[in-house]
Amino acid sequence: MSNVTRGSGNVFSDVGLPASMLAKAELTARIAQAIEARRYTQQQAAEILGLPQPKISMLLRGRFEGFSIERLVRLLNALGRDVTISVKPHARGGGQGTVRVA
Repeated sequence: MSNVTRGSGNVFSDVGLPASMLAKAELTARIAQAIEARRYTQQQAAEILGLPQPKISMLLRGRFEGFSIERLVRLLNALGRDVTISVKPHARGGGQGTVRVA
């Protein structure tokens, strides 16, 4: 029988990657949702976002390497999405804080 370790809820952090990777993944998912909701083709999205179509394809496949959180936020804004950043004390009153997209 193998040992099972409960994850933190952030797979990126659990495997030693920066916690911000989860936020990038969630922002990228929101970009894909916005493109789908507007029924844009990849080429239409590329024109609106000022990116080459292959970069749109990468984002739609969850590949956000080379994109900063700031850049992902700007893409969401260009797609008509408001983005709110909230900073508050950690829920358990101490320890390392978290990054998440709600």
